[in-house]
Amino acid sequence: MQFLGILAFVVALLLSVMIHEFGHFLTARRFGMKVSEFFLGFGKKLWSTQKGETEFGLKAIPAGGYCRIEGMVPSDTMPLGQEGRAFYRASSGKKLIVLGAGSFLHFVIGFVLLFALFFGVGTTQVTSTIGQISPCVPPITGDQTCKPTSLVSPAKVAGLLPGDTIVSINGKRINKWIDGVEIIRSSAGKEIILGIDRSTKVQGVNPQGAPDLEIAVTPQGRVFEGKTYGFVGIINQMATVRSNPLEAFSQATTTTGKFISASVKSLISLPSKVPALWSQTVGGKPRDPEGLVGVVGVARVSGQAVGSNNLSTSERIATFLMIIASLNIFVGLFNLLPILPLDGGHMAVAIADEVRAFFARLRGRGRPAAIDVSVLTPITMVVFILLAGLTVVLLFADIVNPVNLNL
Repeated sequence: MQFLGILAFVVALLLSVMIHEFGHFLTARRFGMKVSEFFLGFGKKLWSTQKGETEFGLKAIPAGGYCRIEGMVPSDTMPLGQEGRAFYRASSGKKLIVLGAGSFLHFVIGFVLLFALFFGVGTTQVTSTIGQISPCVPPITGDQTCKPTSLVSPAKVAGLLPGDTIVSINGKRINKWIDGVEIIRSSAGKEIILGIDRSTKVQGVNPQGAPDLEIAVTPQGRVFEGKTYGFVGIINQMATVRSNPLEAFSQATTTTGKFISASVKSLISLPSKVPALWSQTVGGKPRDPEGLVGVVGVARVSGQAVGSNNLSTSERIATFLMIIASLNIFVGLFNLLPILPLDGGHMAVAIADEVRAFFARLRGRGRPAAIDVSVLTPITMVVFILLAGLTVVLLFADIVNPVNLNL
């Protein structure tokens, strides 16, 4: 199963790369640019076919892919009569759309996977169905076992039973158990009325009719960190819950936003984590699950998730989808960094072109020639060497001292 997880990750990664490059391909073709090659992989050509003016194919090393748009820099030679189709001759707006299309589709992939997770697979949630009844009110800290002097739990006093589904509290419908938890916690010492369904025993879905019975219960007050919380003494069941399309869309949107925020924080803190990665790699210190992880490490974690015996089938799929979604969102943001040779670096050059043109107009001058990216090759090479070095260190770390999530 772990091998299948790694294989699934590799396939998902290659599909993500292909979709990324397809974004460049579609937008470039839409703006009349000449796209001569679209390949998945690098190195020796394994197979290709010609479709129109574009050669599509596979190469031996499955470590990415590329879409060759002709005329990226003024020094590129264009076929006679097609000079106007060169990338560098396009307007800055068109350049930005073509360059940003790849990252945009990474965000789309992440969102679609999250929507599929919430709507199709479901997530493990605490439901409104009672799984266990606590016989007493245990202390907040220390030994949690019941003693002869312990107070009987309000749930046991009220006659609640395992298998009861709480469908309402004080007449208010409970659609998500987190809402019920908030009511109980804020009702210490106050009687509340629980609407109980004791016949259908639906897990994760509240019946729409009237409850079978209503039971009065008074939560016991417990003080934690200076605040008083209501305690009833129930442990609810866990179940896989699927959301309806509207809820799934909202959850996917919210989760995508959280992943974007987390990715931004990770990118900001990336330089500060390199020393720790080095000490973990050569010093044998345990890898930090919140630290830097390479492609091999993510593949290994994916394998752990899919092959874990501690997770149900739906939880394995859900974990895998979360990994691939978060990876796509991180890659999409990383690719937008304003450094060459990333797409974000080329976008920064296109924006700089527009800034120069704006100041030229203010001075009553004509539009200056587009910045020749090839002039920035030394900077590009420095960045490439740094990224390649980090990739090698990550690869070595993921092999000799891998991250283990203990799934």
